[in-house]
Amino acid sequence: MTDNPGILIYLFSFLIVIGVLVFVHEMGHYLVGRWCGVKADTFSIGFGKEIAGWTDKRGTRWKVCMLPLGGYVQFAGDMDPSGSKSSDWLSLPAEERNRTFQSKSLWKRAAIVFAGPAINFVFAILIIMGFVIAYGTSATLPVASAISPDSTAAAMGMQPGDRIISVDGEKIELFEDLREKIMLIPEQEVEIVYERDGQRFTRQGKTGVQILKDRFGNEYRLGLLGMASSQVEWRPVSPLEAPAVAVDKTIGIVDQITTTLGQVITGKRSIKELGGPLKIAQASGEQFKLGLESFILFVALISINLGFINLLPIPMLDGGHLMFYAIEAVRRKPANAKVQEWAFRSGLALVLMFMLVVTFNDLSSFGLFRSISG
Repeated sequence: MTDNPGILIYLFSFLIVIGVLVFVHEMGHYLVGRWCGVKADTFSIGFGKEIAGWTDKRGTRWKVCMLPLGGYVQFAGDMDPSGSKSSDWLSLPAEERNRTFQSKSLWKRAAIVFAGPAINFVFAILIIMGFVIAYGTSATLPVASAISPDSTAAAMGMQPGDRIISVDGEKIELFEDLREKIMLIPEQEVEIVYERDGQRFTRQGKTGVQILKDRFGNEYRLGLLGMASSQVEWRPVSPLEAPAVAVDKTIGIVDQITTTLGQVITGKRSIKELGGPLKIAQASGEQFKLGLESFILFVALISINLGFINLLPIPMLDGGHLMFYAIEAVRRKPANAKVQEWAFRSGLALVLMFMLVVTFNDLSSFGLFRSISG
C-alpha cells in the first residue's frame, strides 16, 4: 500500500482549495461592489461552459463553470478590461448607468478591485488566528545547540547551551531575529552579549561571510555567526494576542514569497522551482491525507499566495487595475484607452506564458518528459 494519495483525492482536494479561495476572492469584489452601489451581472466560479447556476432577485447570475482555474465577477457596464466609458455605456438610461462600475468615483473603483486580494489575506489571518488560539505558536530560541569550529561564535568563546541576549545593543528574543541581524552584516565588527548559567559575557568580533553566486555570476554576501539552534518553545496565545500573531506570521509568509520571487528574477533560484496548478493539486492531496488541520493551514497559505499574486502590478490582475487607478489619480484623468487596451493584452499574454511555464515545470517534475523520451 502506498503513502501517496490517489488521483481522486488530488482532484477532490484541489477543487476544494481552488473553489473556496476563488469564491472568497470574488466575494470580496462582490460585497464591496454592492456596498458601493454597483450591480453585479455575473458571479462565476470557473470559466467556460456553465455547469449549474441560478439568478437571484437582484439580477445576478451565480454559476459554476467547467474550467475551475479561477473565477470572476462581471459588474454592470464593465464592457472591456480597461473599464472605459464607451458609447454603449453613455447611451444607458441615467438610473441604470448609475449602477455601473464606470459611474463610481476613483476611490470606490479602487476599493472594489483591492477587496479581492485583501479578503484573501483576511481569510488567511482568521484561519491562523484560530490555530494559534487553539494550539499556541512555536518559537526557536537564540540558544546555541551547536557551534561551528573556526567560526565567529567559536572565536567569541561561545558553547552549546549559551543564549544570545543582544547584538550591537539590540535585544534578541528569537533565533530568527539573530539570523536576520547577522545576515545583513557580513565581515563586520559586532558586539554580542550571551548568557551561560546566569552569567553574562560581552564579546566583540568580526562576522563571517557566505558568498552565494547566481547563474549570471552575481555575488551575494551573507553574514555568518556559526551558531545553530534547535530549541523550540511553544507559547500559548490569548484571543487578544492572536490577531497580532496571525498578522506577523502572514507578513513572514509574504516576505518569503517576495524573497523567493526576487531570487528567481535575479537568477539566484531556477525558474524550474516555480510550481503551477498540478503541483498545487499534488500538495493539496498530500495535506488532505495528513489531516484536516494540515489541509486548512495549507488553504491559508495558498490564500496568502493568491492575494499576493493578484496585487502584482500586471495588467489583467487586480494589481494592474490598481496601477492604472494610481496613474489616473496622478494625471487627474484615465490613461489613454488604447494604451490600457494594449497593456491588458500584454498582461494576458504574460499570464498565459507564466501558466505554460509552471505547467511545463509541473509535468517535468512528475517525470512525464522522461517517460516520453524513454
